[in-house]
Amino acid sequence: MQGLSPTSAGVAFLARPGRPAVVARSLAELTGPSQGLVELPVRLMWNTERTFDLGDPDDLLWMYENVLRETTRCEDLRQLINGRTLRLVWRRLNLPRGVRQAWESRHRSLRTA
Repeated sequence: MQGLSPTSAGVAFLARPGRPAVVARSLAELTGPSQGLVELPVRLMWNTERTFDLGDPDDLLWMYENVLRETTRCEDLRQLINGRTLRLVWRRLNLPRGVRQAWESRHRSLRTA
């Protein structure tokens, strides 16, 4: 299963200037943890404090925001993001406009989440 970059569909949604947002093909493929401690790789979080407690709502939001904004790999999405949890917290995530548009364009259910 590969994820999509919206640029492959001819529409560029950017996570930041020069970096297309990466979007999973389906929310069902996002099988990351929904509890416990998660340490992000340096490529996703440059801070020395890269461990997040998913039981802490603020930690969970901060981790999801970083992964969705910084990833260039669909595998990161599958390993670190949980589709069910993503639906639950979607409206509370502070995301760049391009990331939000890319995900909502591919996954219409997030628009009403």
